[in-house]
Amino acid sequence: MMDLEKTILKKGSIVPRLLLILGLAIFLCGEGYFGYQLHKLSGQQEEIKQDYSDVNNITLGVFSVEQWRDKVAGIVNHQIRDFTLTPKQKKELRKEVEQIILALIDKAEALVNKPKKTIDGKIKKFVIKTFVNTDKIREQVPGFATEILAKAYNPANKKQLSKMAMSKFDALERAEYLDSTVAATKAATDKVYKRYNVNSTEELNDKLISSLSRIRTATYNYSFAMLGCIVVVLSLWWIFRKRVELHATLFIMSLMFAFILLAVGLTASMIEVDARIKSLDFVLLGEHVTFENQVLFFQSKSILDVVKVLIAQPAVDSVLVGILILVFSILFPVMKLSATGIHLLSKRKIAENKIIKYFAFQSGKWSMADVIVIAILMVYIGLNGLLDSQLRSLNIKSDDLTVLTTHNTALQPGYIIFISFVLYGLILSTILKYITPYDAH
Repeated sequence: MMDLEKTILKKGSIVPRLLLILGLAIFLCGEGYFGYQLHKLSGQQEEIKQDYSDVNNITLGVFSVEQWRDKVAGIVNHQIRDFTLTPKQKKELRKEVEQIILALIDKAEALVNKPKKTIDGKIKKFVIKTFVNTDKIREQVPGFATEILAKAYNPANKKQLSKMAMSKFDALERAEYLDSTVAATKAATDKVYKRYNVNSTEELNDKLISSLSRIRTATYNYSFAMLGCIVVVLSLWWIFRKRVELHATLFIMSLMFAFILLAVGLTASMIEVDARIKSLDFVLLGEHVTFENQVLFFQSKSILDVVKVLIAQPAVDSVLVGILILVFSILFPVMKLSATGIHLLSKRKIAENKIIKYFAFQSGKWSMADVIVIAILMVYIGLNGLLDSQLRSLNIKSDDLTVLTTHNTALQPGYIIFISFVLYGLILSTILKYITPYDAH
């Protein structure tokens, strides 16, 4: 009779378990989809920001010969074509021109009056003194000066002068591209233009900023959607807190949600450092020269990216730190989650195994996941203050020079997901201690 009742009770619990598994599987697929989209968008955002940083880097702006050539060429072209003088300046310039012409006449007269030794020279001197009246030429000097100034102000002559000046910049351009570094930079920039189907830096920036705005909104939406799935799981724990027969199933499904959180938290960008000169404006030849959004430094890293960078370093201490982060912040959480599942599902012999129990209940004190969360937060606070103070010292505002700096150091959605995993893992550890049928010590 007792066996029959147990069988009936056991069969009666199958349906709720199946329904629970089915319902949670839907949310698990949803969390997996949201996590995948977040991971993919995080990679796209990092790639786009890196392209933006490369094209707008200060080495291709303020420190670029090509940029200076274009800006100075534009100023020279404008200055020559729109060159004007005030009446006072014209009067003074006419006097200068008259003095130059008179000096030339005096110089020529002195050469003519110089004693000649040859017969040919004496004949030329006689002819010039006979037929050339230098006094009359001097009387015509004001007219010559006026005619010269009129020629200089002729629009056609201004245009010709502009062409002559611009030809020098064209020659500079041709000489510049002989340099392999500049040629390589241009090739890289053209490659970025081609990738985004644009023809100029301004067009590229508009397109990238628009894409980043869309991606930023989408990543946060996916992050909150993932957290919504976790809230559903925790709500089910409260709803079924007295349904002991469902606890094991609910816990195993909860572990799957935790694995997805961990995977996304490790691979999505967690912190981003972006320092730039927002605007550099100064006066050159009476005109404003402006450089905008000159990127000084940009980095965006996930935890896995940091581990890869550290392990790839030649210094032993860097490699050691990378290994420690890998072991205690990545492998230990994975082992802990796996051990809790094995402990709950296995028979007593396996569940009571020292290694399984250690990772399930005691490895938390060695895990550095929570330490990483605090470390990244402290790094963010420190970098934020450091960049604020350092960049603020570069700010200049005067009549001739204006420098405005900014930085976009920020925590990314990957940080939200990782800290959610840490808190969610602590909750699951607490739940396991209450539902385990074996010794938790």
